[in-house]
Amino acid sequence: MTTPPRVENFVFDAPPGLEDPRVAAAWFASNKSWILERQLAVCRVAAPTFLEERRAELLKGELAAMGYAASLDAAGNVVALRDAGSQRPLVVVSAHMDTVLAPRRPEDISLNADGTLHGPGVADNGAGLAALLAMARVFSTIPTRGDWPYSLGFVANVGEEGEGNLTGMRYLCQSSPLAPRLAGILVLDGPGHEHITSRALASKRFEVMIQGKGGHSWSDFGMANPNHALARAVAMFADAHPPERSTGEERFAINVGVLQGGSTINAIPQWAAAKVDIRSERESLIEELSASLGRIVEQALAIEHKAARKGRLIARLKEIGSRPGGALADDSPLLKAALAIDAALGIRSQIDISSTDANIPLAMGIPAVTLGAGGRGGGAHTSEEWYCPDGRDLGLRRAFHLACAMLSGAAIPVPGA
Repeated sequence: MTTPPRVENFVFDAPPGLEDPRVAAAWFASNKSWILERQLAVCRVAAPTFLEERRAELLKGELAAMGYAASLDAAGNVVALRDAGSQRPLVVVSAHMDTVLAPRRPEDISLNADGTLHGPGVADNGAGLAALLAMARVFSTIPTRGDWPYSLGFVANVGEEGEGNLTGMRYLCQSSPLAPRLAGILVLDGPGHEHITSRALASKRFEVMIQGKGGHSWSDFGMANPNHALARAVAMFADAHPPERSTGEERFAINVGVLQGGSTINAIPQWAAAKVDIRSERESLIEELSASLGRIVEQALAIEHKAARKGRLIARLKEIGSRPGGALADDSPLLKAALAIDAALGIRSQIDISSTDANIPLAMGIPAVTLGAGGRGGGAHTSEEWYCPDGRDLGLRRAFHLACAMLSGAAIPVPGA
C-alpha cells in the first residue's frame, strides 16, 4: 500500500455560503427517516444493468422536486445541475443505479423494525443513491453563489456493474456535453466509511465460445464435445494461475463467473460458453493473463480433438469488458482533503484500490475518489444483501465535507488561482 500523504498543513475552506457545516450535520441527524424512506422506495424499483429506466425516472423526479434541472442524458444517466446556466468547471457527486441482482417484486425489499433493509441492491448501491439524494437535498437549500469556483452537479449513472462496463461514467467523462467541464468526481458506492478508494483496479472480461456439430449422446458418441473442451480449459486456466501466486505487486484475480452450454442431458451440445474476469493492479499482468487464457483454450481444443473420433470444434475469445487503471498521486490535494476530513471526524480510514466508476476519470487524469455512503451492509451481489443505517450520518457528513472542499477549490485547486 502507498504511504498516505501528510495532511498537517491542509486547511479546509468551505465555499461561500457553507461556512458552518454543522447545518448539514444537523439535517442528516434529524432526517434519518426521510433518507431511509427514499432508499426503500428506490430499491423497490428494479434496476438490473441495462434496465435502469424506471429507477432513473424516479430519481429524476426526486431531484427535480428539489429544484434541480434534472434530465436523462444519451446514456440513460440522471443528470441534475444546481445552476444549469453556468459554464464554470463542474464538480459531480455520482452514484450508480444498476444492481447485479434485482427484486422480482417490490416486496422482495423488506424493512425490519430496527431499520435494517434486506434484498438485492439495498447496500450496493441503494446506500449510495440514498446518500446522493440526501446530499442533493442539503445543497438545494443553499443559494447559488457566483463566487463559488466550481459549479455542482449530481449524477445517478447506469452501467457500473458486470457487463455494464462503466457505460454511464464513460459517456459522462468522454462524450457528454458536460465532459469538457468536469473538474472532479466524488463517487458514492456502497456502505461504510472506513475506506478512501483513490486507486482504480484494472480488469478485462472475456467470453469464451466453443462451437461444434453436436449430436446424440449414444449414436454420435465420440463427436467432439464443446462442454468437455470448455470444462478442460477452465480447469487448466485455474491450475495455471493458482491463488498462491497472487501476491504483492504481482497480485491478480481470475474468476469464471458464468458457464453455459447444452440443452438436454442426452445430447452432445453444439456450443458452450464461459465468461471470465481478470483483474490486477498491474495492467501488463492482465495482458499476460489474457494471452494465457487464449493459449489454454487452444490447448483444450487440441486435447478434445485428439480424444474425439469425429467432428471439429471452433473457439472464439471475445473481449466483453475493459476497465482502465489509474490513481490519485500521493500528494493529490483531493486525497489530502479526504484524509484531513476523516481525521477531523475521528475516522481512521484506509487508502485502498478497487474497481468503481472512478476508474474512468482517474484513467483520464480527472481527480476522483470513491467513498462508502455510511452505515453497514453485507451480502453484496447476493439475494441475502442487507443494509443497516446505524451511523449513516457520519458517512454523509464525511461525503458532504469532501464535496464542499472540492467546490471551494481546497481539494481541487482552481487553475491560475
